[in-house]
Amino acid sequence: MADEVILDKREVRRAFEHAAPTYDTHAVLQHEICNRMLERLEYIKLKPDVILDAGSGTGNAVPGLLARYSGATLIALDLAHAMLERIPGRLKWWQTLPPLRPSLHAVCGDLERLPVKRESVGLVWSNLALQWVNDLPRTIAEFHRVLSPGGLLMFSTFGPDTLKELRLSYEGTDGRTHVNRFVDMHDIGDILVGAGYADPVMDMEQVTLTYDNVRALMRELKAIGAHNATSGRPLTLSAKSVFQKVERNYEAFRRDGKLPATFEIVYGHAWKPEARRGPTGRRVIDIRPKTS
Repeated sequence: MADEVILDKREVRRAFEHAAPTYDTHAVLQHEICNRMLERLEYIKLKPDVILDAGSGTGNAVPGLLARYSGATLIALDLAHAMLERIPGRLKWWQTLPPLRPSLHAVCGDLERLPVKRESVGLVWSNLALQWVNDLPRTIAEFHRVLSPGGLLMFSTFGPDTLKELRLSYEGTDGRTHVNRFVDMHDIGDILVGAGYADPVMDMEQVTLTYDNVRALMRELKAIGAHNATSGRPLTLSAKSVFQKVERNYEAFRRDGKLPATFEIVYGHAWKPEARRGPTGRRVIDIRPKTS
């Protein structure tokens, strides 16, 4: 990965900590994709004892997951502690009382180094969080590590066409990176196979949001903590002339009086295979030659 598109994790955490109070008001797309993912669970036969919500944010999936898998333990994990602090507000008052209180644990941690025990989770769920990791193969391998045999990984993330209008509008301005890097759906599928998952399913859709002007788009991205966190970002405010050029460039995309912002949504799910057993019932371990 080029140095300029490596994410500064400290900046990512700082941005989401700051955005926690405004996140739910502005994260319309994130909430909608969460609901679409929950609907997909209706077609999957699964009864996990433990669920990991990887990159839970303010917990928009928590009520739906707890309702679908009553009795399950749910680990809500996020890089930003301020996001996790808002999760209890999503529960009904009666859900917070014993014995109805769900087994819900909020954990502040990094998706690339999960503080979760090996083969302890039946469902890893991740809604629009994988775009905030630097090492996607390592993260996918971490999910595989914590999944129990027969467990399911279900996720959504952003694809390369996300914010393409903004990216193109910055071309030829200051030579810095202004939009995060997003991984292609087919590459994610290859990573899943390489990590040992079975029956991966990938699909994609594009969602277009519209804005009156570029400033409105920028304000919304900031309000959900999703502004530029790459190492190649400008470390000071861009010059007024640069932003004016971006505004002029973006006007080329205006349709029906509005500026579009494209988001490519990549969905995927895959299973961790059950352990193979030999004639005596012992687990079979494959031994492969080391590749250079």
